[in-house]
Amino acid sequence: MKKHYRKENNCLNCGATLTGKFCQNCGQENLEIKESFGHMMNHAISDYFHFDHQFFGTLKPLLFKPGFLTIEYLNGRRASYLHPVKMYIFISVVYFLLAAQFPKSPIKAEVNPATIDQIKQQAIRISKDTVNYKTEGERQGAINRLYHKNGYKLLKNKLLKDTSIHEIIFEENSGLKLIPSIPTTNYHEYLEQQSKLPAVERDLWITKYITVKAIQLYNKKININEVVNETLSHNFPKFMFLILPFFALILSITFRKTKRFYVEHLIYAFHLTSFIYLILTVNILVRFILPKSWLMVENIISMAIFLYIFFYIYRSLKVFYNRNWFRTILKMVGMSISYLLVFLFSFVAYLFILILFV
Repeated sequence: MKKHYRKENNCLNCGATLTGKFCQNCGQENLEIKESFGHMMNHAISDYFHFDHQFFGTLKPLLFKPGFLTIEYLNGRRASYLHPVKMYIFISVVYFLLAAQFPKSPIKAEVNPATIDQIKQQAIRISKDTVNYKTEGERQGAINRLYHKNGYKLLKNKLLKDTSIHEIIFEENSGLKLIPSIPTTNYHEYLEQQSKLPAVERDLWITKYITVKAIQLYNKKININEVVNETLSHNFPKFMFLILPFFALILSITFRKTKRFYVEHLIYAFHLTSFIYLILTVNILVRFILPKSWLMVENIISMAIFLYIFFYIYRSLKVFYNRNWFRTILKMVGMSISYLLVFLFSFVAYLFILILFV
């Protein structure tokens, strides 16, 4: 459908004098104000398919040409590809939505619920027994023996392979994952127990604070585990976005001899992280498309994806920073360790702040 352009040469958006169909100052197209429904839909669809063309034109190099998009962007060839930040936001939203929708692997085998309930009830009875088990250590040891003997293989291998039995045992007891069991539900009793212990055996200040907080929340009938998990599920994508600048800082330090600007490292970080989210999205879709009986095929695909991520990171670093294979691997290892430490420190700090304001 043909577009209807205005005959006047003033931009209706910013007032600049036009020399063509688009304003050279703000970029607005010089279209007629009064347009039919058909023209309005045509413009909307055109804009959509322009994004669609950019997106699918970006997917192929993002998946199969490590480092290519970053070099293209920094060389000024940008119109054919999605902006790195726009691409990151779009892919990360899709990934975290799918990850939240399918958080665990499908159940691979049926387990008798009565058997699971029996194990849970037995563990709860042990945890509350104050006669045969005088200390928390003795009770915890009995619980450990119980689930290693009866429940570990049953729950980990047959029901939820990535779920700890602690999470099930204590959901009816204290409901805590951050703290497997609280020594007492009385705040003053806990402090008195701590004061009687030698200084070297007392809880660290952070453990003491979290335990006290857990006791307070438990007595208020608030499940700290549910609160933390729910808050994390909503804010984890934001957390990952906020630590991206730290990743770029690590890159700038690791490859400081390349004399690249910080923003160039940041663009690379956006592209690399977008690829990781995209390939993990593919992995999620594959796992839930394949039949449950194809467990071996699923594991092989997951392993292949993991190896490809490793190769992609190596190749993208080598292409973008132009280093030989040995130096690239060496810097890749150092960069990965640094990022892991920053991630863990940031995540622990985030959890502490989260618990502080619960």
